[in-house]
Amino acid sequence: MSQTNAAARTGAPPQPGRLARLRMSSFGLVMMLILEFVLGIIYNLYGTAPTAHKSVGLFSSPDLALHVILGILLVVAAVMQLIRAVGTRHRLAMALSAVGLIAIIGAGSSGLGFAGNGDSGSSLGMALLFAVALASYAVLVLVLPGRDSAT
Repeated sequence: MSQTNAAARTGAPPQPGRLARLRMSSFGLVMMLILEFVLGIIYNLYGTAPTAHKSVGLFSSPDLALHVILGILLVVAAVMQLIRAVGTRHRLAMALSAVGLIAIIGAGSSGLGFAGNGDSGSSLGMALLFAVALASYAVLVLVLPGRDSAT
């Protein structure tokens, strides 16, 4: 039985449409990650850096507050992305969505560590894990079919 016939009999949407929606949500995550990076750089350049003796409140400035709020929204979006990927049963999408989610959670944890003591290793961790998450979702944007793809 073909995939299209199975989808029609179960009432599930055809796989190419689900993959196209997954591609669009991947694109949304890429855009959110870029905005998160920009907010982090703005705070890095113009905000008060934490030190080993003085932490920084997560809502101590508007740009840092936006960075934290967007980070929380990124976790929610990444969880939803992984749920969508599991629903498609597309192995690469499931793997990269899981990697992206883990990287976002790791970057958030590093960010909390940085805000607490200004550790440069935590700052590096945020940057590297951001890059891993960005690469994961960017690959999905490139490899998953778009809406105009033939079914």
